Amino acid sequence: MTRSRQLVIAIDGPAGSGKSTIAARLAKKLGYVNLESGAMYRALALKALEEQIAVDDGLALRRLAEATTIELEPQADGNRVLLDGRDVSQRIREADVTLAASRVSAHPPVREIMVARQRELGAQGGVVMEGRDIGTAVFPKADVKVFLDADARIRAERRVAQDGTHTPDEARRIIEDLVQRDQRDRTRAASPLVPATDAVIIDSTDLSIDQALAQVEAVVERRLRA
Repeated sequence: MTRSRQLVIAIDGPAGSGKSTIAARLAKKLGYVNLESGAMYRALALKALEEQIAVDDGLALRRLAEATTIELEPQADGNRVLLDGRDVSQRIREADVTLAASRVSAHPPVREIMVARQRELGAQGGVVMEGRDIGTAVFPKADVKVFLDADARIRAERRVAQDGTHTPDEARRIIEDLVQRDQRDRTRAASPLVPATDAVIIDSTDLSIDQALAQVEAVVERRLRA
């Protein structure tokens, strides 16, 4: 890939669309930093659970966010996530944190704090940032905007496979959680999940990760050559 200058690349999409994997691989190929907005919200949600702060209390969560330090340290196999200096990279991927993070991230006061931090992290460019409102709210002037989507059933199946879940009850729970999360993300008042008007929309329903990544890389290459 041509690398004449450092871009801000925004990749948005619903859960299970492949955006996290694609963002990580794209960042590694470009030599960019992979900023995971989801990991930041997950870390805050974990702290709320640990401190027994209700995930429906937006003002209390804002105060918590203001008093919390979340760091993303690039590693060969992905980011190391530090919560107030403590490595929580694995813990934040567990089911209870995943569910709590979706609810925590829906509060406008929380998003205000987190978006400001995300903008600071990406201000100098050279970043691939994935989430649900990166191209619309966090970096509305991003050099490249991609919206990854896929059929809800396919996305749920991917999550089941990713979590190593095989029992019918566990699979059903994951599917139900994904449907509920979609509903919250798409209908929340603050920065709902919608494609930016100038985003390139890629439907990964029938694509492998490699195929979807190739399409995203082509979008970035066109921008670099512009």
